Amino acid sequence: MTAEQLWKQSGLSGEYEAWAFTDVPDKLAALVCEGTKTATCSSYDVCIAENEPIPKAGDYSIILDSKDNAVCIVRTSKITICPFKDVTAEHAYKEGEGDRSLEYWREVHKEFLESELETINMPFSEEAKVICEEFELVNITA
Repeated sequence: MTAEQLWKQSGLSGEYEAWAFTDVPDKLAALVCEGTKTATCSSYDVCIAENEPIPKAGDYSIILDSKDNAVCIVRTSKITICPFKDVTAEHAYKEGEGDRSLEYWREVHKEFLESELETINMPFSEEAKVICEEFELVNITA
């Protein structure tokens, strides 16, 4: 099912963004659908450099799998922008990955952010700003 088809089927109105997780999109989308993953993060600096809108509470997103099939709709409930070093254990747990610890989160997200920041020729630092996004599952395709 396409994002447009899922949006129409949902009965929701307004605008939405359709996107897939950068790393292991199928695994992370499945975690969202089962309710384990209720948060994500992205690089603030990359968003600004690429003129992408900063997510805000109330935004809808359609999560795509690795083949661009729509798997679910989420609604952003909270946005926090902070330095990487200040991301909380609570946020790490809500991301639902690995053992859900802050240590695990920092390890994998440091690698992720290094790669993301490299695309704009910026080095990673503990001070690099991240956009921490929390969301609620609204609709699942299955």
